[in-house]
Amino acid sequence: MKFYKYHGLGNDYLVLDPAETVKELSIEQIRLICHRNYGVGSDGLLIGPFSGQGRRFVLRVMNPDGSEAEKSGNGIRIFSRYLWDKGRVKDEPFEIMTKGGAVRSQVKGKGIQVTVEMGQACFRADKIPVAGEPREVLNEEISAPGRKFRFSAATIGNPHCVILCEEVTKEEACKYGPVVETDARFLNRTNVQFMKVLDRNNIRIEIWERGAGYTLASGSSSCASAAVAHRLDLCDKEITVHMPGGKLEITIGDNYMVTMTGPVARVFEGVICEELLSRAL
Repeated sequence: MKFYKYHGLGNDYLVLDPAETVKELSIEQIRLICHRNYGVGSDGLLIGPFSGQGRRFVLRVMNPDGSEAEKSGNGIRIFSRYLWDKGRVKDEPFEIMTKGGAVRSQVKGKGIQVTVEMGQACFRADKIPVAGEPREVLNEEISAPGRKFRFSAATIGNPHCVILCEEVTKEEACKYGPVVETDARFLNRTNVQFMKVLDRNNIRIEIWERGAGYTLASGSSSCASAAVAHRLDLCDKEITVHMPGGKLEITIGDNYMVTMTGPVARVFEGVICEELLSRAL
């Protein structure tokens, strides 16, 4: 089974093309492939394209715990670069269908940069989803062992909980992220961002990703955090999101339509041995 490895700001994915993959992977096999000691190692799998009519492609995003994600910003940029590398797309915009909706993508700078129209950010409880009465989930309280936080929730096709902090650290993201991810009010679990506003055009985030854990960068987390910062009137419409892995440029358009621009790097390609897959059975 052939794979192609890329990363977006240290957030790495394996692309598995159905044309080169002869079998459906089990949850156990996905977990093993993504394992950094016993497998190839990655923050998830990008399986696709399942179809490609004109400039429209279908993508599935699998988390390293075997669950399926609705959408991944870094994953979409990586998949876009893969399509470009394979000559399936050129410099013109094209569409990618995900479980979390359609996005419009464009590869630029000889493959180095990708711009994605990620869709509309929404703060409504029923859309995210978050338990409780119908409302925009803004500046509410959530408790974790020994701490209370103020958070806002959003969806950009997948759920996010953005916690406003005076300082953000990896240690706090790893300590409190798993607790918030599985809080009962988040009906489909949630991605968690710990956000510090630097100024009207810059924020810093640390990320605990649903189904993956601590990650160096996340495209959808950047989009959701920037949208929340703008919705709370803490930032303007052009926002640079700083993460341990690097920076993404986010633009908040009319009706909270979000556009993301950032880099992609091709790492290597290889073959997953049948021996590895048989051990997961």
